[in-house]
Amino acid sequence: MTDPTHIPVVIMGGGPAGLTAAIYAVRSGISVRLIERGAPGGQMFMIDRIENYPGFPEGVTGPELSDRMRDQAVKLGAEIVQDEIVKVELSGLRKKLTLSSGGSLTADALIVATGSRPSPLNVPGERDLVGRGVSYCAVCDGNFFRGQRVAVIGGGNSALQEASMLAHLAAKVTIIHRRDQFRAEEYLCACALGEPCVDALYDTVVERIAGTDAVEALELRNVKTGEKSRLPVEGVFIYVGVKPITDLIKDLVNLTPEGYIAAGEDTRTNVFGVYAAGDARMKPVWQIATAVSDGVNAVRAVELDFMAKGISCKA
Repeated sequence: MTDPTHIPVVIMGGGPAGLTAAIYAVRSGISVRLIERGAPGGQMFMIDRIENYPGFPEGVTGPELSDRMRDQAVKLGAEIVQDEIVKVELSGLRKKLTLSSGGSLTADALIVATGSRPSPLNVPGERDLVGRGVSYCAVCDGNFFRGQRVAVIGGGNSALQEASMLAHLAAKVTIIHRRDQFRAEEYLCACALGEPCVDALYDTVVERIAGTDAVEALELRNVKTGEKSRLPVEGVFIYVGVKPITDLIKDLVNLTPEGYIAAGEDTRTNVFGVYAAGDARMKPVWQIATAVSDGVNAVRAVELDFMAKGISCKA
């Protein structure tokens, strides 16, 4: 008799890596359940416009690409559950997973595709004003700042992309970067700085986010001259990097010093039956395309490993 609390393969996380793994798993006849606490898509869902993913010459929004991947997985028969894994136990051959909903289940294989989260700026005022002018997602919150003054902190692709998006909502957008030039692709820089309401402050850091009940201004310092200034804004969007979401398994599998899961291109970790895919895995480039590749490789690794052990993960 089939055990309803046992799923041969569980995917933890519903970003592009997890969704791709679900698609490839069901197409291979593998019994799989994807568990995601929020909306499928991960950080991809928060991107205003994606212009470097193959097959979309005119670009595609993050929410649309997320929905397309989810719909494809569901149409093929993947089981996607909105829940959260709060505890992982790897002591036995079967992995035991405890859910926030109160249930638990076991799995032969666990694909960890938990992704990453935006890094905080870690300056005074930031934590107190989150949701009251401090945001890490322009797609989510940009509409609240129509006709207002906002700042974007950072110099990478995400910062410049979101500045371009905010330019169509806000009255004024100021990009603040600690270096003398942006790290973003030239095309993104040209798009953002080509908007009439966008300007940039280089060699500048935020020392404090000022405000009582909401963001009122940023206290700034020029890193070369030491000159301090104050920039009145109603909103600040922070894009200064990301951190892998690996706290749940940090003592169970090998991590890099930066906190990423140590796994090769085959996605295998040091624990049999545990695989790492997407932004939680240490690799040279974190992109949607490389996350998709990880999802494919993880399913292939599961098939090969379990075939070698004589364990069936088929439906």
